[in-house]
Amino acid sequence: MTYAIIQPPFTLKFREMSKKELKNYFEWFQNILPQRVEELTKAVKQTPGFDSWQPDLTPTSLELLGDWFVTQVETRLRTQGELHEIESRSTYPIEIPGEELTNRTFSLAMDVGMYLSQVFLKNHPTLQWNQPFGNKKYVDYGQPVLVEFGAAPFNPVRMLVTLAYGAASKERTGKSLRELYDIWAKMI
Repeated sequence: MTYAIIQPPFTLKFREMSKKELKNYFEWFQNILPQRVEELTKAVKQTPGFDSWQPDLTPTSLELLGDWFVTQVETRLRTQGELHEIESRSTYPIEIPGEELTNRTFSLAMDVGMYLSQVFLKNHPTLQWNQPFGNKKYVDYGQPVLVEFGAAPFNPVRMLVTLAYGAASKERTGKSLRELYDIWAKMI
């Protein structure tokens, strides 16, 4: 299967980026979204057993996509430098997993998150994109999020990265993508 890993022209260290860089990232994200959904569609349809998937933006389409996504999640060993950096940022001693998601998995999570955002927007027209700039310590600071869920904004990329970690640890299955949609759709 051929799959082009997404190459954001930004550091993705959102708290360190200037407001101008963040606004440029938001614009880039919106502009690249259709191309990334096409890349995702191509990757899914090239996978035996998933060639019938239709990116029709229905909640049902998330079921087969979720099954496909969990089969694609891969990890690699963290380097000593990565482990040391995580330890140095931690206020309290915590056990740091020795594995990290691969760049391909992060890219797929971003693409599936983009597709999920489009499913939400098509099926819930009150939702809209936003970019929070309040507090730099806010988890979604400067990132594209969907709002009008009531309780909190929805960051589709962060949610899919979290789902990927869950799939890597075998705590999440392909059903988790549709479940994620259903849980958040109830908050609208």
